[in-house]
Amino acid sequence: MTVEFRQPEDSAADRVHHDRAAAGNAAVADEALRVLRDALSGTAPLDRLLLKAAAGAGKSFILRKLVADAVERSECDRVVLTAFTNKQIHPLAASLGRILGADRVCLFVGKDRYQEVPEEASSHSTVVSKASDIPSECEVVISTAHRLGTPRELDRLAEHLGPGHNGETVFDVLFVDEAWQLPHHRFDRVAKAAPITVGVGDVGQLPPLEVGANPWRGDPGFNPYRAWPTDYEADERTWSVELPAVWRPAAGHLELWRAFYPEWAELDCVAAPGDRALVAEKLSGESAAIWRQVGTGVPTLLEVEGLPEPEAADVDPPLLATVESLLDELFAAGFALEHAEYDGEGAPTGNTLTARPGEDSGDPLVAILATRNQAVDDATDVAERLRKKYSLRESEVVASTVDSWQGQTNRLTVAIHPLSGASRLDEFNSAFGRLAVTCTRATHGLLMLTRPGIDGLLGEAPVRPGTPFGEPGNRHLPRQTHQRILGTFARGTLTTGSDQE
Repeated sequence: MTVEFRQPEDSAADRVHHDRAAAGNAAVADEALRVLRDALSGTAPLDRLLLKAAAGAGKSFILRKLVADAVERSECDRVVLTAFTNKQIHPLAASLGRILGADRVCLFVGKDRYQEVPEEASSHSTVVSKASDIPSECEVVISTAHRLGTPRELDRLAEHLGPGHNGETVFDVLFVDEAWQLPHHRFDRVAKAAPITVGVGDVGQLPPLEVGANPWRGDPGFNPYRAWPTDYEADERTWSVELPAVWRPAAGHLELWRAFYPEWAELDCVAAPGDRALVAEKLSGESAAIWRQVGTGVPTLLEVEGLPEPEAADVDPPLLATVESLLDELFAAGFALEHAEYDGEGAPTGNTLTARPGEDSGDPLVAILATRNQAVDDATDVAERLRKKYSLRESEVVASTVDSWQGQTNRLTVAIHPLSGASRLDEFNSAFGRLAVTCTRATHGLLMLTRPGIDGLLGEAPVRPGTPFGEPGNRHLPRQTHQRILGTFARGTLTTGSDQE
C-alpha cells in the first residue's frame, strides 16, 4: 500500500514570480542606496538602516551592493563590515574582493584564525591579523564582532588609519551582516566604529539567547544577549524596510515562508511552479510516493508509525533509521535535481540546470538536520555510510545541528521535527528560530519526519507565553505558531514494523 498525502490549502492567487517578484527586492535595494547616500551627505538625519530579509532573500547581494556604492562616495573614506562568525566573513571578503580588488578589501582576523582563511578569501583580499598591518589605502575592513570588539582594538585602528571622512571615527559606515544573529553585548563593543550603522539579515535567525525566567536587573525589557536591532525598531533615527521576495525556495514552499513572516505586507518567491524538480524515475512503492511528493516543492511532513521506542524525544535512532532507508533508496535509484536558470533580474533564461550525485555541483544535495548534538552524531554516521556506499563527496550529503546550519543553503532538507515524540512544549523544542532555520534551507524539497502525536500535543498543550521580549519573529502562542506552520505541509503516514500488518 502506497503512502497518500493530504495537501495543504493553496492560495496561489496572490503570488507573483520571476522578475516580477525580484523587482520588489531591486526596488528596496535602490531605495536603500538612496537613503544611505543621504545619510552620508547629512541630508537625512539617520544613525542606522535596517534591511529585514526572509531566509533566502538574496540579502548578501544587496549588502555587497551597498558596501561597493558607499566606498565610491566622496563622503565615505572607509567602511567596516562585521558579522558574528568567521564562516560568514570569509565569503564576504572573497566576493567584495572580486568586485573592488584585493588591495581595497582587508580581512582582519585573529592570529589563531589566520591559517583557517580559505584560499578563495585570501586570494581576493588582503589578510592581516594585526591592526598595524592593515594597508592605509584599504577602504573595506572585514572582521568578526569578536575580533573588532577586542579591548582597545578600535583605538589601535584609529591610531593606525586615522579618522574617516566624518573626522571623528575611523570608519564612516559600520555594516553588520546577519544583524539579527548578533547579540547586543557584542554589538555594543563595535557600535562606535562609525556614525552610521547598516544592519542586514534574516529576522528568522535563532536569537543569540532568549529571555529567561529571571531577566537581568529584574527588568523584563532588558537583555544584553538579545539581537541588537530590536532596540531600534521604533527609533526616529532608524530607517527600516523589508525585502519582499525570496530567491531560495521552490514555489511550493512559499506558504511555509509566509507562515514564518505573517506580519510582512508582501512576500513572494522568484521560483515559479515547475521551475524546480526532483527526477527519480526508478523509484517504486512507498519511496516513490514520498520522494514524488517532496519533489513537488510543497513541504512534506511524514508521520512514521510502528517504530520501537526512542532513547529520548529528540534522540531517536529508529526514526533516523527511516531517514537512512529513504535516502538509501533515493540514491540507489539515481536521481537528478533540476532548476530553471534566471538572469540577474529573475527572468528565466530558458536553460535548465541539473545537479546529480557525484558531480559536486555547489550546494549540498542533502542536509540531514536535527536539534541535539547526540542526534546529529547519529545523523553524521548516516551521512558517512551513504557517502561511502555511493562514492559521494563530503559536501554532497551533510549532517548538522539546526543551530550550526544557520545561513546555509542545500537542495534537499531531511529533518526530524523538533516536536517529534515530545510530551510538552518547552523553550527548546518550541523556539521560533530553530524551526525557521530547519524549514528554510532547501531550494528543492523539505521532508520532515516525526512520530505520531504532534496534533494531539498541540491541541492539549497548556498555554505558554508567546514571543519573548525582543525575539525576532511573530508568535501568538507557541502552539498556535506550530499549528499555523504545520498547516502549510502536505502530510502523510508511513507504517513500519508490526503495525504494518
